[in-house]
Amino acid sequence: MKLDILAFAAHPDDAELGCGGTLLLHKSLGKKIGIVDLTKGEMGTRGTPETRMQEAEAASQVLKLDVRENLGFADCFFRNDMDHRMKVISVIRKYQPEIILATAVRDRHPDHGRAAQLVAESSFHAALVKVETSSNGKPQNAWKIKALYHYIQDRNINPDFVVDISGWMEIKMEAVRCFKSQFYNSSSQEPETPLTSKHFLERAVESRSAELGRGVGAAFAEGFTAARIPGIKDLFSLI
Repeated sequence: MKLDILAFAAHPDDAELGCGGTLLLHKSLGKKIGIVDLTKGEMGTRGTPETRMQEAEAASQVLKLDVRENLGFADCFFRNDMDHRMKVISVIRKYQPEIILATAVRDRHPDHGRAAQLVAESSFHAALVKVETSSNGKPQNAWKIKALYHYIQDRNINPDFVVDISGWMEIKMEAVRCFKSQFYNSSSQEPETPLTSKHFLERAVESRSAELGRGVGAAFAEGFTAARIPGIKDLFSLI
């Protein structure tokens, strides 16, 4: 299936937190959207790989994704090397997205910055005809994306642009809350993490989206950094 937008995540829940509203917005515009999780988040303090996969499936239903795939890379230990790049190149060529959304260029969790570089380099290599990949035993054609953007995660990074997700914030949070193992649960006996604070979602997700939105006169927004300067058709596109 050819996609319009493909979001890459280091762990299940990264894309929901960072660009879930943007995906929902474009789905409402008739675009085909998907998420590729690089790992199953098996090194996370809470939950299990099986739990994370079930939660990801539930979130996929909320987001109405056309595609979700998990590459099964080793959480915390995947590398930006040839073997990993070839797998990412293959999945880019498989879905032929026009736009790729990738993890933050730098962040508290080192997997996020590493995944950003891995996806960025793989996106470039996916367009090279002499880089050969196959799917189901059949050679794949080279594919050149139109744009690569990085969503913002834990660390505060000044965005190059923001997307108004005011109409989609509530559904985005519904998708985020599908990852019940990762957030506040008064009955949980598992160790505490920065994400399990009672007020994490309110302060770190909703408040940030409100702050990003405030600058453009929107109730909520998601911020992105660009690999290259975005262009516009006319100045009214910025209003």
